[in-house]
Amino acid sequence: MKKIEAIIRKTKFEDVKEALLEADIEWFSYYDVRGIGKTRQGRIYRGVVYNTSSIERILISIVVREKNVEKTVQAIIKAAHTGEIGDGRIFVIPIEDAIRIRTGERGDIALYNAEQEK
Repeated sequence: MKKIEAIIRKTKFEDVKEALLEADIEWFSYYDVRGIGKTRQGRIYRGVVYNTSSIERILISIVVREKNVEKTVQAIIKAAHTGEIGDGRIFVIPIEDAIRIRTGERGDIALYNAEQEK
């Protein structure tokens, strides 16, 4: 199992969500986050200069089976890509175990219902 964390532009969230659903990733968590980027410039809006060093993004967190890692990563890349600085990052992290609290099931089966695999 792997945990995939993706930090993406807020404007690309709906596209990424749809891409994940098309890739059969039906469960994930997401959070509004702020970060500091490499680019340090001010933006001017209606004559006022705003500091844009603190960037608002969405952090998506997904735990998937090994067989779903690459298709999940590719779905995020395809949907989140603009080609501009600030498209985001994807991190793939090993997961040692997963436990379904309701049934006590452990491992891959704790992520999905066995009936769906048939």
